[in-house]
Formats: sequence, C-alpha cells, structure tokens
Amino acid sequence: MSPDRPLRIGITCHPSVGGSGILASELGAELADRGHEIHFISHAPPFRLPRSHPRIHFHPVKVNDYDLFKYPDYTLPLSVKMAEVSAAHRLDVLHVHYAVPHATAAMLAQSMLPPASRPRVIVTLHGTDVMLLGSDAGYGPAIRHALEAADGVTTVSQFLKGQVRRHLGYTGAVEVIPNFFAPQKPTRTRNEVRAELGLAPGEAMLLHLSNLRPVKRIDLLLKTVAQIQPRHSFKLVILAGGDSSALTIGAAPLGVADRIVIRENVTAIEDYLNAADLGLFTSELESFCLSILEAMTFGCPSVAFAVGGIPEVVESGQSGQLVPFGDPAALARTVEALLADPTRRSAMGTAARERALMLFSADRIVGRYVDFYRRVCGAKG
Repeated sequence: MSPDRPLRIGITCHPSVGGSGILASELGAELADRGHEIHFISHAPPFRLPRSHPRIHFHPVKVNDYDLFKYPDYTLPLSVKMAEVSAAHRLDVLHVHYAVPHATAAMLAQSMLPPASRPRVIVTLHGTDVMLLGSDAGYGPAIRHALEAADGVTTVSQFLKGQVRRHLGYTGAVEVIPNFFAPQKPTRTRNEVRAELGLAPGEAMLLHLSNLRPVKRIDLLLKTVAQIQPRHSFKLVILAGGDSSALTIGAAPLGVADRIVIRENVTAIEDYLNAADLGLFTSELESFCLSILEAMTFGCPSVAFAVGGIPEVVESGQSGQLVPFGDPAALARTVEALLADPTRRSAMGTAARERALMLFSADRIVGRYVDFYRRVCGAKG
C-alpha cells in the first residue's frame, strides 16, 4: 500500500449518546476531512455524525424481529452488512468501537470474504467492554477470542489498558490512543446562552455532561450540589444524553430542583461549554471522561473524583481539581473554593485549555490512528 494513498475505512459503533459513539463519529469526520473514505455501519446514524460530508457514507443495518428468536439478533445482520460493505467498497480497515457485538461481527464478516479481500480489523475497547462485560462469564471469553483474532487493539487510556490485562487476560499488544475533541465554533454568545438558561448576573454556571448511566453516579452529583454554599451562587446545567426523569425525581427531596437546569440530547454542546465556569463530574469509574476534555478545550476546569483514566486527563491542582471517590462534601468544598477565587479558576482554565491542545487535539490524535491503520495494514499485507 502506498503510504500516501487515502484509506477506505469502515467504522462501527453504538449510535447512542456516549463517549464511544462520539469518538467514532468525530474520528470519522476528521479522517474524512483528511481525504480518507469513511463508511459507517450501524442500525442508526451515530450521534454527531455529519450528514452531508462527501467522503462519509452511512450503511444501515436492518434488524428483523422474527418470532423464532426471543430477542432480536443484531450480530448476524451486522456481520453480513460489514462483509457487504467491505466487498463493495474494498475497505482497508474495519474499525469497531466496543467489542460487543462489533468485534465478533467483524470476525464473521471476514470469514465470509475471500482472504485477499478481507479488511484488517481494529478493535477500540471502552470501559463497559472491559470492566463490566469482560468480567461476565457469558461475554469475557468471547471478547478475548475476538481480540486475539483482531489485527489491532486500542484503548483510550493507560488505565484501561491495565484493565484489559486484569479482566480479560489478554496478553497481546494494546495501543493507547487517547480521546480527542475537535470543537465547532459556538453559534451563540456566552451571554445569550446564560440568559436562555436563566442565570442571573454573577451566578456561576456549573456544567455536567453525560448519558446519565448508573456509573455516572448522579446520586452523588445531586448530593454534592445540595451541599454547595452559598446556595444561590450557582446553577448546575446538565446536558443529558438520556432520559432525565429520574434525575428530576432525585433532585426534589434534596431541595435542589431550583438549582438545576436540564437540556436533553444537545448536539451544539459548544454553546454551553463556552458559557460554563466549572465542570462537575461524579463518576465512580471512567476509562477517560471525554466530557472533561470537552470542557478543558473551552478553558473550563473541572472538579471530579480521581477514578479510572481521569488523572491521565486532568493534572489535579493545575488543570482541574480531583478528590477521592465517594466524598460529596469534599467535592462541594472544592467547588466553593474555586467559585470564590476567580483568579485561581481562570488560571486553571488556561492550563486546562493548553493541556487539551497539547495532548488531546484532533491534529495530535487523528494522525496516530492513521499511522496505526497503516502499520497494521503493512504488517499484514
């Protein structure tokens, strides 16, 4: 393969709102901008997928609900579509995000194709793959087998690489390529967004972005908010990538409903990132935490628990502040201190932006994926 030839890349991910789908979508868009031909294969268009890019193509997977099956099967029709797209477009690479079920489907797709026509399979593992499903006797052995059959494996943090060894017993090579964020220009001014959210002059805007899954520990988020003083010095804006009804129910008994503003399934997150003063995250486990990076890119430092891969993203005391897991009171006191010290908060924000640009920009990370694709293709070619 010529080192300069544009690659033909198939990308498969879960189209739900979450770090893996966002990473896959933004990676595909950045690769297309650099001249590569990108084919997304999924049952629905991924979140934030550009719809009109000339080098991005979407191939829907039809899932039938036959009475024969207790549950609809997705893996087999996905594998058939992967093989079909690979053959029709002569793909060089199938890059699957999440091993379940995408890596297994890619293995099946390869077996349907003549050896000379098989794309190389690269699996990017995410936290649920490894720490939840990897420990499940019904999934772990299948995930490990898929990794052993793959041509390349990546994770988004050194932390998650270690968990691959621990939970899956996989001893093959794992390439660590961090997440990145390529922000769009905000469409509204900071003041316009704050007015829309009902923020009074001088009222700080705390920001939380997540899909509200249990691991995000929204219960601890609400307990933290309930302890921040003075009570009327802030509002917490939550960009929710899922049903927020449970959040609303949980806020009422703590008396914080009037401190919370919720927006669901927001795509123009840059408007809100640009308006925020401080990020607030309470996850009990994160393989990376893309939301913190998104805030950093706009000079917004975050307060979070020091779990998983977050310490690889944030230098505590420099580009944000981390506290031990499970202590909402410590989080609240940290938020109070930063809200009361705009000079320190601004310095942290500047350091956060510089760290994001230096380590986690699209220009820095996307090229690493391209180099990895070419290396894998060359090694197998």
